[in-house]
Amino acid sequence: MTDMAKQTQNGKRLKITLVRSPIGFNKTQAKTVEGMGLRRIRHSVELLDTPETRGMILKVRHLVAVDEQG
Repeated sequence: MTDMAKQTQNGKRLKITLVRSPIGFNKTQAKTVEGMGLRRIRHSVELLDTPETRGMILKVRHLVAVDEQG
């Protein structure tokens, strides 16, 4: 089994909700929100808790709310 498959089975998940519009902020932040799969305000997605996901959250932390899923 590959490392990614192991992470999918055992990894924690994060529920990320867009709470503020990226309009008026840097365009790269809007691209980051789009890359996370968020489309509109109050839209939520569940992503694996990886360093890449944490980095994206850090970049747009003023636009999103994060809840840890067990």
